[in-house]
Amino acid sequence: MAGQIASTDAEPRGRIRVELATPTAYQDVPVIFFKRQWSEAFKYSPQLAGWLNRNVSRFDLVHIHGIFSHACFSAATACRRSGIPYVIRPLGNLEDRSLKQKSLRKKLFLNLGGNRMLRNAAAIHYVCESEKRRSETAIGINHGIVVPLGIDLSPPSLTKERNISDQRPYLLVLSRLQPSKGIDVLIEAFLAAREDKPLSKWQLVIAGKGSSHYEALLKRKIKARGATDTVLFPGWLEGEAKARRLNQASLLALPSHHDAFGFCLVEAMSYGVPVIASPEVGLASEIAADRAGWITAVETKSLTDTLRSAMSDESERRMRGAAGRQLVRKFDWDEVTDHLIRLYELAIRGVTV
Repeated sequence: MAGQIASTDAEPRGRIRVELATPTAYQDVPVIFFKRQWSEAFKYSPQLAGWLNRNVSRFDLVHIHGIFSHACFSAATACRRSGIPYVIRPLGNLEDRSLKQKSLRKKLFLNLGGNRMLRNAAAIHYVCESEKRRSETAIGINHGIVVPLGIDLSPPSLTKERNISDQRPYLLVLSRLQPSKGIDVLIEAFLAAREDKPLSKWQLVIAGKGSSHYEALLKRKIKARGATDTVLFPGWLEGEAKARRLNQASLLALPSHHDAFGFCLVEAMSYGVPVIASPEVGLASEIAADRAGWITAVETKSLTDTLRSAMSDESERRMRGAAGRQLVRKFDWDEVTDHLIRLYELAIRGVTV
């Protein structure tokens, strides 16, 4: 099944530096980028809209990633005009918590065409059951299907031996640095748990980037606590650098106030790293059911107690890490791809989910 990816050149920090309006290799994937005229959030691109109107009839199906943007709306509109089925992946934006952010703008968008865009989709693609449940409760549109995000489970992640015996144990965070991730609460809880003498060797490694204001706030908090040698900020990690950090981590935490999926949890489990997450993370129920980690509220005392328990019990970490390796197999790209192909085949045949 051949395909084509079309997108704008928008990204949170400005624009992607790529050649426009022609197929180009981006991260080893062929993509056609079109100039975003204004608004990174709305991604207004008349060039992309024009290309879609001229070319969408060449395709059997369109998979739209996102909702509240001109790019996504243009794709759905072009599909309807040409009779091409489309699937929408909402990226967590249909959950009640997300809809309450900039709510007037989102209500206007939905009333002016967004609801029609969703109802006319062959399916709405959610990445976990909790995202589907919360979204369908919020919008009352119920033709969703769950297909998780995928991960490559080929070496080194599943086969590499863990190597953590010759170093200080550390709790890893792989995340954008923004208030919704609960990292400020995690820092307070970690430093409180570490006050227990047997846990005093532990470090917290926060790997990510995002809001410079929020990062500065976190670093001021750490400096005020005299913990600059205990809480480390290596920056955003990719490739081998990220693989090394994952392979040597004793725990990974994602205490988000809201997270539709939590892909870093899947990455950690593929390395046998046990995880700590909040109930608001999409994968929380599956992690709890399989005992692949700990689920705890984003509240200092609750998180401190959970950290203290997890950090002090190596055998329990090993057991939950092994459970995570089993759970993560359902996210293998081969299995996920099979689910996507079945979804696409149903949509092309005109079967609404």
